[in-house]
Amino acid sequence: MANLREIKKRIGSVSTTEQITRTMEMVATAKIKRALDREKSSEAFRDAITDVMLTVATDTASETVSPLLANPETYECALIVAISSDRGLAGGFNVQIDRAVDQRIDHFRRHGAKRIELITCGRKVTEYFSKYPDVVMRVVGESDDPSIERARAISSYIEDGFSSGKFGRVDVIYHHAKNRVEQVLREERILPLDPVVLKTARGPRNNENEAPTGLTSPFTYAPSAEYVLGKLIPTYVLTVIQQALIDSAAAEQGARRKAMHSATENATAIISDLKRTYNRVRQASITTELNEIIGGAAALEDF
Repeated sequence: MANLREIKKRIGSVSTTEQITRTMEMVATAKIKRALDREKSSEAFRDAITDVMLTVATDTASETVSPLLANPETYECALIVAISSDRGLAGGFNVQIDRAVDQRIDHFRRHGAKRIELITCGRKVTEYFSKYPDVVMRVVGESDDPSIERARAISSYIEDGFSSGKFGRVDVIYHHAKNRVEQVLREERILPLDPVVLKTARGPRNNENEAPTGLTSPFTYAPSAEYVLGKLIPTYVLTVIQQALIDSAAAEQGARRKAMHSATENATAIISDLKRTYNRVRQASITTELNEIIGGAAALEDF
């Protein structure tokens, strides 16, 4: 059994860890409100531009006018945008992204893609795929505060590659901040745009299981609905990328707060167990000393 000095040293060490994790939990809690407010604002803009695009798409029947609307049955090259965090101590936040990207790469290869390019956003996923040969863009240092310039660079690369026929499929993988405590892994297809989804609305409906209602509009387009749709799609891609980056930033803070909260609770439980052990060892030591004193006194009485 460990002696009192070792147990006391261990209690001090765990107490220091508890203070650190509690502080990190408080910092993440303070940051998550701002991050969630920003995510909700950007989500509202994404929903609005999606509704506009769906409305225009409903008024045109030419899904193949723009190369961004093409749906090739086979493709040789695909692109994955993977979004993680720059720092750790967030539970399985980054590990889930790494695994999802690996699975998506295997999925594309099984479907005939000979080349899968990666755009990594966040130091953790960038380090994980540091030896992957087809990482075409790396974004680090902005996971908690993504900039529109980075989103614009990513979206421009996506649009240019897809318009030229280089990419047959573009996906984004990130965490969605459902609320302060729950994060949901999302794997979304950005391009090609699904004609069925394009011609349906995301609301209004009586319940979640009911099919969405098609959008219609009395608008007249100049020069044409196809032209307007072609102008909307690049903006939509930029909005999706920016929304994913902001959403991931909010999810990161939520995951870190949850992980640090669990770590603090574990440290508190360990300290409690160590204190009980300390008291038990201390009591045993006192009992041993008392027995020695009593035994010595009894021995002196025999003389």
